[in-house]
Amino acid sequence: MKTLTTIGQLKAAVGQSVWIGCWLNGKRSSGKIQFLQLRDGTGYVQGVVVKSEVAEAAWNAAKELTQESSLYVKGIVREEPRSQSGYELTVEEVEIIQIAQDYPITPKEHGVDFLMDRRHLWLRSSKQRAILVVRAEIIRSIQQFFDDRNFTLVDPPILTPSSSEGTTNLFHTKYFEEDAYLTQSGQLYMEAAAMALGKVYSFGPTFRAEKSKTRRHLIEFWMIEPEMAFVDHEENLRVQEQFIAFVVQNVLANCRKELETIGRDVSKLEAIQAPFPRITYDEAIAFLQEQGQEIQWGEDFGAPHETAIAEKYDRPVFITHYPASFKAFYMKPDPNRPEVVLCADMIAPEGYGEIIGGSQRIDDPELLAERFREHELSTEVYQWYLDLRKYGTVPHSGFGLGLERTVAWICGLDHVRETIPFPRTLYRLYP
Repeated sequence: MKTLTTIGQLKAAVGQSVWIGCWLNGKRSSGKIQFLQLRDGTGYVQGVVVKSEVAEAAWNAAKELTQESSLYVKGIVREEPRSQSGYELTVEEVEIIQIAQDYPITPKEHGVDFLMDRRHLWLRSSKQRAILVVRAEIIRSIQQFFDDRNFTLVDPPILTPSSSEGTTNLFHTKYFEEDAYLTQSGQLYMEAAAMALGKVYSFGPTFRAEKSKTRRHLIEFWMIEPEMAFVDHEENLRVQEQFIAFVVQNVLANCRKELETIGRDVSKLEAIQAPFPRITYDEAIAFLQEQGQEIQWGEDFGAPHETAIAEKYDRPVFITHYPASFKAFYMKPDPNRPEVVLCADMIAPEGYGEIIGGSQRIDDPELLAERFREHELSTEVYQWYLDLRKYGTVPHSGFGLGLERTVAWICGLDHVRETIPFPRTLYRLYP
């Protein structure tokens, strides 16, 4: 077997003759020179085949190559400032692995349905690859942020007997003779873990059976859910803004080339520095009414409302102190104004909507029991959750970040479906 170098490693091999395993991304010819656009997953490089400098077999093999054909290439690494990678390969040998026939995705424009049906191939495009690289950097940065701050990663179950916010919009299944649901949040389990470990976070898939067709929604998506014992509402907000600023700055530091490929205006990301602005729900309602929006106190915000608010700022904005009437049962009321809760939604700029929802949790066992009665929740199913307030209750807070919506915002994408390798939407379960 050949000893291979990757395109990403060419910097360390300038002047050397190396083998790479790759695919043909494209090709052009100029008489007695062929220019091969090669990719191997770590990057792109141009291979230059000069007829007078290679064996006839290598020249003919290069001529035979079609888009997405797989091959081994041997060549001398040269510095080339004009190329995307900064390097070029003077080809010496070409060994074909397979000639791809009639590759369906061509440089011409294709419709979204056509591309989504071929998502397994569409991932190979330069833009889609760049998005996945940015997604991976976001995930790495998320884990680094929490790991460096002594949070413990805890894995909640995916099959649950109940929901964190009631049993609407859940995927139902049978767990032998019992009813079960695919999780829509690991939060309640993270609260239990925080009582054992202090500061914890989960990172895993969640499922919402919402018949939504907006550009912001997926049926299956990934959530990051930290939970912190002995942390109040104010400290919770500080952690969130530091967290988002950290992730964005890491992406800027490590994925400039990918952001350029995607076409992202990085100046908008460079403005993402903590602290973030804050407005109360009351202030948001007043602002929207001044703008002529038909919304009354006690109504939740939709996408147009969030977008109108976000347009005022060049970084995410917190909307705090929502009415308790439409927020989750576990959110702690404001002691000075119990009709609102100690919560916040973080709204991303540029019309991407909510990327984080969080709150201080109810720690009073009697108040939580009252909320159970108001929401008609089963104390039998949730007895373990009630136990958390019975045995050593403490003030605690947490939040949840939707990964795909965050990727969409950081990459500047029009639709969330491009943020995950194989999206699950209302009408799509293939491939």
